[in-house]
Amino acid sequence: MVEYSSTLDTVFHSLSDATRRDILKRVSKEELSISTLAKPYPLSFAAIAKHVAVLEDAKLITKRKIGKEQIVSIQPNTFKAANACLGQYEKIWNARFDALDTLLKNK
Repeated sequence: MVEYSSTLDTVFHSLSDATRRDILKRVSKEELSISTLAKPYPLSFAAIAKHVAVLEDAKLITKRKIGKEQIVSIQPNTFKAANACLGQYEKIWNARFDALDTLLKNK
């Protein structure tokens, strides 16, 4: 079964917020500065910076400085670990659905 992992807890907590998921979607297409990330949201710069910090703590993104700007980029390896965790559940449920399908076909 799935072992406890504080990293995965942090990842799934990070993904639970719609704004953070949208930020991830945007930075998966291109690297963006935090100020550019903040523009479309009805939130303060500080609020977006906090969302970015949550994503960074979960290792879903990284930041680097270019001049005064903080540039945000996606970290795909963390998504691979989360996907592997979810894949274990997918296998369990697929096996259950297959068993149910077999049971229903044999009736």
